[in-house]
Amino acid sequence: MRKQVLLVDGMALLFRAFYATAMNNYFMINSKGMPTNAVHGFVRHLLTATNHFQPSHVICCWDMGSHTFRNDLYPEYKANRGAPPEELVPQFDLVKEVTEVMDIPNIGIKGFEADDCIGTLARAYQHEAEVTILTGDQDILQVLDEGIRVALLKKGFGNYDVYEAERFIEEKGITPQQMIDLKAMMGDSSDNYPGVKGVGEKTALKLLIQHGTLDVILDNLDTLTKAQRAKFEADLDMVHLSRKLAEINCEANVDCDLSDAEFKIDREKVMTKFEELEFKRLGEFV
Repeated sequence: MRKQVLLVDGMALLFRAFYATAMNNYFMINSKGMPTNAVHGFVRHLLTATNHFQPSHVICCWDMGSHTFRNDLYPEYKANRGAPPEELVPQFDLVKEVTEVMDIPNIGIKGFEADDCIGTLARAYQHEAEVTILTGDQDILQVLDEGIRVALLKKGFGNYDVYEAERFIEEKGITPQQMIDLKAMMGDSSDNYPGVKGVGEKTALKLLIQHGTLDVILDNLDTLTKAQRAKFEADLDMVHLSRKLAEINCEANVDCDLSDAEFKIDREKVMTKFEELEFKRLGEFV
């Protein structure tokens, strides 16, 4: 029987869990004065997913600081994001303590994002395992492939929008790999890079379906409308740069032996940690 690997985007789960309750100023401060709302929600998301997908192996990937190789390429990358809220900051280390107690490897490397680690590991495992990526971030859809699917978190707990490559192609009309060129053209406001100014998703998608790749589009600018051609010519450097920013690096220097990621929770050890953190109702998920 093939292994079932769950790759978890730790940051996506942690931020989602934090903001779900922080909107109402509910930070779950425990008796030691430590806010725990993000960690509590993260654990609930994680255990709900392991109960749902029944993985044989689980690995958690993390961003390691805000500066990555993308900031070296383009200093404005993600510059529109403020510092994390003060109630979230102490939970960054705390959440990793909890995953360690659950015997789940924490993977991350300075200079790369969690997505790069996830993409690299997914490619490494896809021929020996069925890989499910758990995240709330659609950027990772570009790594969909044989043996790799993506479960996007939906509202609440236990609700997933599961994508396999076939579904993506059917819905979008392009391959997951072509998503990189799509984002290069349309940019990404949440990551703060512009792509080609004035070219939105609709135009970018149409051109991509017509020509296949960004390189072919750029080689055939004379076939575009006068207005489209002018936009591309004005932003040639930026479209090449945006493609580098959009592409998940699936050759990051990370690895994790699957024998270290077997999902076997020591319930007693985990419950001791939950009691220490004053998590009252999470035991039922373990």
